[in-house]
Amino acid sequence: MFYYECFVVLRRFRNKLNMEYLTPQEEEVMLITWRLGKGFVKDFLEQHPEPRPPYTTLASTVKNLERKGYLTSRRYGNTYEYTPVVCEKEYKKQFMSGIVRDYFCNSYSELVTFFAQEQRISADELKEIISIIEKQKKS
Repeated sequence: MFYYECFVVLRRFRNKLNMEYLTPQEEEVMLITWRLGKGFVKDFLEQHPEPRPPYTTLASTVKNLERKGYLTSRRYGNTYEYTPVVCEKEYKKQFMSGIVRDYFCNSYSELVTFFAQEQRISADELKEIISIIEKQKKS
């Protein structure tokens, strides 16, 4: 199911270079939606960490996500069930590519250097990253 969802996303966004960035509130809802797979606004509200927003505020955020193309809805009577259109992996990929492009001159080494200088990454973590890269080259 996960791969099919990613395929749908890639097909839908193949002509779109950049997805719209999400607000922190929208990202919170998307994280909940990705975790649940699909749901109604009341489901998202139940999963939302405290302090929970008012129902109407959350419903507005969900509608914005639908308008931006991140969610799709299916009507059941007078309520809607929402399903992610954009998979979490694709969003992370686009988001991180944008961060690297906009803040680190399109250089992942500058990104890693930044975290090393800020002491946010240890030598052991860097070794682990290098190991992952080397394993990817062999595959």
